[in-house]
Amino acid sequence: MRLAAYGRNVITAVALMCAGFAGAILLAGGGWWGLVPILPFAFTLFFFRDPERWTPEGNVVVSAADGKVTAVEETEEAEYLGGRAMRISVFLSIFDVHLNRSPVDGTVEYVKHYDGRFLNAMKARSAAENERTCVGIATPIGKVLIVQIAGAIARRIKCGVKPGDALSRGQRFGMIMFGSRTDVYLPADKVSITVKPGDTVRAGMSVIAEITNG
Repeated sequence: MRLAAYGRNVITAVALMCAGFAGAILLAGGGWWGLVPILPFAFTLFFFRDPERWTPEGNVVVSAADGKVTAVEETEEAEYLGGRAMRISVFLSIFDVHLNRSPVDGTVEYVKHYDGRFLNAMKARSAAENERTCVGIATPIGKVLIVQIAGAIARRIKCGVKPGDALSRGQRFGMIMFGSRTDVYLPADKVSITVKPGDTVRAGMSVIAEITNG
C-alpha cells in the first residue's frame, strides 16, 4: 500500500509511541493487551493511504478531494477569480483519503495561507473563518481556485505547490489532515456542473464539471 509522503513524520511518531506503549504493557505482564497499540498505528497507515487513480480525459474538471459534495452554488469569488464562479464543496470524513489533487491542467499563479478557527467544516462560515490555504491556477478556461479548509479535527494543511509550478489534472498537490473540506471555484460561464449535494466523489477521478466554453 502506497502511503502519502505528507504523513511520513506523523507515521513515524505514531509508530514510536505505539511501540513504546506495547513494550511497557508487555514488560508489565499485560500479555495480549500489548497488541492493543497496533490499532492506532493501523488506523494511521489507513488514513495516510495514497491509492492510484485513473484520471479521465477530455474537456472535464475532476474533484480535488475524496468525500461527499455538500454544496454546489453560483457565487461571487473576489479573491482570485474576480467574478462569478461555481463553487463545489466537498466534505472529507476521517475515513476518506485526504490527499488533494488538481482538478485541471494549468499553472499555479497564487498561493495564500490564512490562519483561522477550526469550526465544523460543514458549516458555511468555515470557508471564511477557518484556517485555510488558497491555490489559484491559470488554465485555458480562465482562473480556477482551490481552497483547502481545516475542520474541527484537522489542524494541519499541507500544500506542496508554489506560484510558477505546473499542475496536471489529477496530480497530487497537498493534503489536509483528519477531517476537512475542499472548495473548488470554476468560471461560471465556462462549465456545466455534473454533481449535486449528497454525491460521493473521488479526487482526480470523479468528474464534477464539463467544460462548455473553453
